[in-house]
Amino acid sequence: MENRDGFDDRLRQARTRQGLDPKPRTGGEGGLPTGPWGIGFRAGVEVVSALVVGAALGFGLDRWLGTFPWLFLVFFFVGGAAGVLNIYRLFKPHPGAR
Repeated sequence: MENRDGFDDRLRQARTRQGLDPKPRTGGEGGLPTGPWGIGFRAGVEVVSALVVGAALGFGLDRWLGTFPWLFLVFFFVGGAAGVLNIYRLFKPHPGAR
């Protein structure tokens, strides 16, 4: 039985080197979540968080500089653009991907 275990390990390593089996994923790679709900949730979080950060930054600068609502509006739209850019980066095919 010991020879079979060694063979299985060598076979798995050879298949991984040849690209037949995906490499085992380690935590923290930041890849796409699996399944449509995970992808949709991540996309929604990307857009909403960018809008919230932009709006908060604009609101804070407006209060500090006394220019309400102009910087709030500018940074709200900048946050929206950042959210769309994040979604584009999320779904952009990577070079070398099949």
